[in-house]
Amino acid sequence: MDEKNKLVVFQDKKIRRKWFNEEWYFSIIDVINALEASTIPKRYWSDLKTKLATEGFEPYEKIVQLKLQAEDGKLRKTDCANTKNMFRIIQSIPSPKAEPFKQWLAQVGYERVQEIENPELGQDRIKEYYELKGYPKDWIDKRLRGIAIRQDLTDEWKNRGINQSNDFAILTNEISKAIFGIPIKKHKKVKGLDPKHKNQNLRDHMTDLELIFSMLGERLSTEATRKKDAKGFNENLDAAKEGGNVAGRARVDAEKTLGIKVVSDKSFLKLNKKKREIDAQNNT
Repeated sequence: MDEKNKLVVFQDKKIRRKWFNEEWYFSIIDVINALEASTIPKRYWSDLKTKLATEGFEPYEKIVQLKLQAEDGKLRKTDCANTKNMFRIIQSIPSPKAEPFKQWLAQVGYERVQEIENPELGQDRIKEYYELKGYPKDWIDKRLRGIAIRQDLTDEWKNRGINQSNDFAILTNEISKAIFGIPIKKHKKVKGLDPKHKNQNLRDHMTDLELIFSMLGERLSTEATRKKDAKGFNENLDAAKEGGNVAGRARVDAEKTLGIKVVSDKSFLKLNKKKREIDAQNNT
């Protein structure tokens, strides 16, 4: 899953999705692409809609157009179907990947229902994901706490009129810039992350100190947002900057007092590569 449950992956194929009317809706174009049914998924789906209509499945009654993030970062209306209707669509797609995809789709939907009934299961799955990737336990604990703090902040933004993904990105970048003295894009560059890989989450490559200051900045931004009773983008931007600046001053003070640098070029990519090299040496 990605940071905000908007994306899942089936055999290296990204599937966009959105929680709507108390269930997941999946991008049909992405599913067709994942099943490798056509080199031109949009044209394939256009033809398939006509075929489905002749079979008694009326796409215009069962398909919902939801705004999903496109490759250029913009939100665009996309044909989506819930799990039940997606199963029906898949039945009309001849692909050797159809059956394993059905099993995967059912599991994805089932896990979300479980997590609604017991939110701790969601955290358990995230924890297991990081453990499998080799992250240490104390780092994972901080990362999970950071996710909870981040969720509190984004919930505040949503309740105060922020609903565009681009606005969320701007606010987040302003907080990060105030905390660390550099924007997110430059911070990623320091870490050696490739901007072409959008799934490389900066926080997944932060050190303990970077995670701690990120949490501090976002928690203080939440407090500032509530205290100011911020409404709309501009007021929320002022609150975000205020919270980030307080954390930024704490970061500068720590660096001066302790003679350290909080922003580090260390990342999990590099640490994992070093570990693999050591393991390889030990096995020779």
